[in-house]
Formats: sequence, C-alpha cells, structure tokens
Amino acid sequence: MNNKKYMRLALRLAIKAKGRTSPNPLVGAVIVKDNRIIGRGCHRRAGEPHAEINALNMAGERARGATLYLNLEPCAHFGRTPPCTKRIISSRIKEVVIAMIDPNPLNCGRGVKKLRKAGIEVKVGVLEEEAKKINEAYTKYITTKKPFVILKTAMSLDGKIATKTGDSKWITNEKSRKYVHKLRREVDAILVGIETVLKDNPRLTSRIQDPGSRIPVRNPIRIVVDSKARIPLRARVLNKKAPTIIATTKFALKRKIEALRKKGVKVLIIKDRDKKVNLKKLLKKLGELEVTSLLVEGGGKINASFLENSLVDKVLFFIASKIIGGEEALTPVEGGGIERIKDAIKLKDISVKRFEEDVLIEGYVANRLP
Repeated sequence: MNNKKYMRLALRLAIKAKGRTSPNPLVGAVIVKDNRIIGRGCHRRAGEPHAEINALNMAGERARGATLYLNLEPCAHFGRTPPCTKRIISSRIKEVVIAMIDPNPLNCGRGVKKLRKAGIEVKVGVLEEEAKKINEAYTKYITTKKPFVILKTAMSLDGKIATKTGDSKWITNEKSRKYVHKLRREVDAILVGIETVLKDNPRLTSRIQDPGSRIPVRNPIRIVVDSKARIPLRARVLNKKAPTIIATTKFALKRKIEALRKKGVKVLIIKDRDKKVNLKKLLKKLGELEVTSLLVEGGGKINASFLENSLVDKVLFFIASKIIGGEEALTPVEGGGIERIKDAIKLKDISVKRFEEDVLIEGYVANRLP
C-alpha cells in the first residue's frame, strides 16, 4: 500500500482547518481498505470530534480490517472529547499509520502503546517532517505553554520600511498583501507596538476571503503593546471586528484603563520594574489565554525587542523591488544592534517565494537563546 500517498491526503485534510482548531492541533484522517478510500475527515475546531472519529463515522462497519492514516498520534486521554484510541480499537481497525508522535505530555506515546496492546499494527514516521511543520505552533505551545512567534516585516531592496517622512503605503504589492491577510487568518493573534497604531491607525483584520468560500473571514486577536496606554479611544484597532488586548504597565493612567475596559477591550497589566512591557511575561500570559501562535507585525523597535530577547521562532521578510534611500528612513530592525557579524541572528531551513516583483524569505531562527 502507498503509505506516503494516503498520508499526503491526511495532511491536506488537516490543513483545511488551519486557523480554526486552536489550541488543538491540525489533524487529518484517511481510512483505506482494498486500496480504496472508505473514510476521511479532519478536526474542524476545538470541542468538536477529532479527525479519526469523523473518518470512522464515514466508514462505518467497513472500517473493520482497514488501515487508518493519521498525521498525529491519536489521543488516549480525556480532553474536550473522549479518547480516540478507544473508538479505533472498537472499530476493529487492522493497522494505523502515523506521521508523528503527539508532543502533548499527557498523550506522548500513550496512544501508540494502547493501540499496539490491543493487537493493532502501528507504523510511525511516514512524512514526519511535513507533519511537524504544519503543527509547529501546536508543538511549541503544548510543550512550553507559550505561543509560536512569527515575525513578519516588509522592506525595500535597500532595507527600508518607510521613507524619511514615514510614508510606507505600499512597499509591497497586492499579491504580497493578500498573502499576509491569509496568514492573519491562520494565527491566533497579531501584535504591534503603540507607535504603529499612532502612525498608521490600522485595523489589523483579515479582509480577504478565499474565492467561493462560504466560511466567514476569521480575524485574529489584536494585541497592542502600549506601556502607558496612549492609544486613542477612537483607534480602528478598538472596533468590534475582533477582540483586542492592550498590554500595558502600572504607569498607565487608571482612568484610561477603565475607559478601554468599558469599550470591551481586555487590558493586561504586565508587572515589571521597567517602564516598558516585559515581552517575556506577556508571552507567558498569552499562553495562559491559549494563544498558540502570534504574528508580530510591528515596526523596527518592537521587532528589535522580540529578536534581542530571543522570542522569535520564525521570520518572514518580504522584499520589494524598490529602492527608497535616505539615512533617516526607517529600517525593519532597530534597537542597539550587534557589534560583530559573528553574533548576528542566523536563520535555518530557508524557503523563498515570489509574488511577482516581490520576494518572500522565510526561515527559522537558528541561534535562539534558551
């Protein structure tokens, strides 16, 4: 049997629910018997049946003696739903092919152990790297209780994110911007600094829907790092299109915090001796709120803060085929910078995409501090 073929289908099914399953993982399931697919399914959102249950419901009695393909080890514990291993065993599935072991400490390896104990043949590791990639945010969150952080920025060919007057619309083209709106739909939250709000007054929503899709556009939680709560009460990011969180400090005016809360905004007061929001503490708090993935779309200062504190997991740099120039023009990463090239932040697992004249360089931070 072509294990890779059916596992690829399971992965494609899993990805269909991207952006809707958090804090749960993306999971797809395919049931095959006599080289024919008799059941398929994906996990659509937290609290709903898991992928293997949907596939087993579709297969019915035909599941007896069949092979089940899963991109993630089935759960053997009670969570929002009962353990899936129990249903798999009772369905008389003959074999289960799994891409990767569940990193969740509550389940890690237990699902496989229960299936094998029940006499079911289990194979693990088919398209494992592909499976790990689509659930990279889940893995980070479930093992550290902190969100997977993606830093996205857009700059000109000479490394500028705005002109010397501050004009930045638009450096990248429409196709690049559409891709970013799609990315926003797939993350739990998007973060900017207060300077971005004061300068651009963004909505931070995903306003592009897939052609022919009936699924409503999903907007991420909007987070503004604002140590003194300077955000105007009429800022567009405070509208009702999506939840908004203001991360501030004890130095913010109490009456402003109260006014924000009256507007339905969640205000997080991050305790710190400094007058700035402690980003490490903020990420810990976001993890407690079940934010599994965070897209940082700030300016040079907030980008530098995340990078200097070793808080970034993945980087997306859009490069437009434009030259802006100017000593005073803004750059994507400010801060103190490094003194020696050998100390530069390095990326690994690089991929490159083109959006007409724009280029996207995507990679993972290789030399993160512990």
